[in-house]
Amino acid sequence: MGRKAGGLYINPKKLGGVVKPCMMEMVSFLNCLALNKQNDDKCVRQKDLLVACTQAQKGKPKNAAKTINYHLQRLGRDKGL
Repeated sequence: MGRKAGGLYINPKKLGGVVKPCMMEMVSFLNCLALNKQNDDKCVRQKDLLVACTQAQKGKPKNAAKTINYHLQRLGRDKGL
């Protein structure tokens, strides 16, 4: 179902399809840690891939117009909250 924030209806299912950068790298690193009892010495490759992905994401600007927080703030300003 959805949630209401004040008078605004939010459908969380629509937000599930958003592309999350570096998610696959993070999941593989966490799986490696779980398999190796939190010993990150055995997960060097996965850790390097995750670091490289996060470093590549630093230069990319976020599109604030597509975030839910942007829309909530915009609607809050319009209502004078």
